[in-house]
Amino acid sequence: MNHLTRLAGALALAASAGLTFAADPIKIGVDGPFTGGSSSMGVSMRDGVRLATDEINKAGGVLGRQIQLVERDDESKNERGVQIAQELINKEKVVAAVGYINTGVALASQRFFQDAKIPVMNNVATGSVITHQFDDQSENYIFRNAAHDSIQAPMVVEEAITRRGYKKPAILADSTNYGQLGRADLEKALELKGIKAVAVEKFNIKDVDMTAQLLKAKEAGADVVLTYGIGPELAQIANGMTKLGWKVPMIGSWTLSMANFIDNAGPGGEGARMPQTFIQEPTTPKRQSFIVAYLKTFNPKNSRIDSPVSAAQGYDSVYLLAAAIKQAGSTDGPKIKAALENLSTTVDGVVTTYNKPFSKGDHDAITANIPVFGEVKGQRVVYAYPDDQQKASQVRLKDVNAKGALVVKKPSP
Repeated sequence: MNHLTRLAGALALAASAGLTFAADPIKIGVDGPFTGGSSSMGVSMRDGVRLATDEINKAGGVLGRQIQLVERDDESKNERGVQIAQELINKEKVVAAVGYINTGVALASQRFFQDAKIPVMNNVATGSVITHQFDDQSENYIFRNAAHDSIQAPMVVEEAITRRGYKKPAILADSTNYGQLGRADLEKALELKGIKAVAVEKFNIKDVDMTAQLLKAKEAGADVVLTYGIGPELAQIANGMTKLGWKVPMIGSWTLSMANFIDNAGPGGEGARMPQTFIQEPTTPKRQSFIVAYLKTFNPKNSRIDSPVSAAQGYDSVYLLAAAIKQAGSTDGPKIKAALENLSTTVDGVVTTYNKPFSKGDHDAITANIPVFGEVKGQRVVYAYPDDQQKASQVRLKDVNAKGALVVKKPSP
């Protein structure tokens, strides 16, 4: 019996036994902090990614292939992110990557994907420069479906100065790239209102005593505290204000919604407000099904997603990539990138419905008309304004095209 005969016999035997030969999986890297102070964001993002991937795989996968996640914990460390990027590219041979929670880790790591022509879908990190890091190059492989700081900072300032009438803001921002880039965006937004912060203070990750910074803000007559930082340190700000008996509002970036801010700040965190792309309330059927599936699958404490924004954006990022791979008919990086820049199908996400969310010159899917304001109330984040809740419920009913598909259009420039 020659080799071909033996092979034919083996294939026939496999077929008769009901065996099939599965196509190689599509590998997607997942990078985020799954331990440490940023872990509530990282784990929530990862679980949202897992949920979407499971749904897609159960429906048959993409191009007849299953998606395989290659997850790595970057520990919020730039150097660890760099190692992971190289491992995902050179060893794991991923076709794309999702994740990045920390702006600094993203900026340090994504250059390796750029050089390898492998798309990255940032689904949490918000530093405005992230999608513009390679503007000097002819092609850009960095995408994002999170509200960048150039959207959030003006929202924070609008809420504090225009909507609520405060005149003497203080800024407290952490020393990371995220905090300092956000602080600069806040100062730019304040300048446009003709206002300068009465105090601008910095703190470090893992700082547990904000007394010095808060006293400077208080002595300067601050009537509102604007923040850019991560949950644990933000809780120390709230706790420090409680100890000083100084009660002024906290308004900051979306991270004030993190569980480790809400839980550690306790009563001191009540009333804090922040921009949100997603609030854990079933305002649409899609959001309701996502919340039910997430709670059933991961069973978070008190039925509260630790970082709802991270979970929802993580979930949506996989569906955006899957749509691009399907449209490209390929897992080739340049073809996926080209498909993302001209998606022909509408992607029904949890945050929004994505209708041509990217173009060659615009790799940010989230626009200023999407985020709303959340408020910490009763140890949860709720809609700060009834109008925002109504907007979240009605946007999908209002923007429907002739085929019945939901459309959320980018605003005109």
